Amino acid sequence: MADPWANARVVTEVMVDNSFEPDHLTFHSGQPYALHLENHGKEMHEFTAPGFLRAATIRNLGRLANGGTDIVVQPGQSATVFLIPGRKGQYDLYCADHDWDGMVGSITVD
Repeated sequence: MADPWANARVVTEVMVDNSFEPDHLTFHSGQPYALHLENHGKEMHEFTAPGFLRAATIRNLGRLANGGTDIVVQPGQSATVFLIPGRKGQYDLYCADHDWDGMVGSITVD
């Protein structure tokens, strides 16, 4: 059987103080992705997307934090999570520590 992760599409999200670049991501349901997060800021940031992450099949669950609701990335670091998005829809994206300062975005799964 072929490895479903062999052709994972790379999606890069850059986190800065205090925004996501880009602030909207689109994924196709059932397709494998390598979600690559880069923290270019001076503070720790979180890719918090509870609904999206819970609906997805995650290959490397150990990268998830806070009960599977987010991915923590320290300043100057990066993290890659391999996932297959689940149900179609719109999902909230925010940094749990900096949403008050406008570090918010959205995710579409089509």
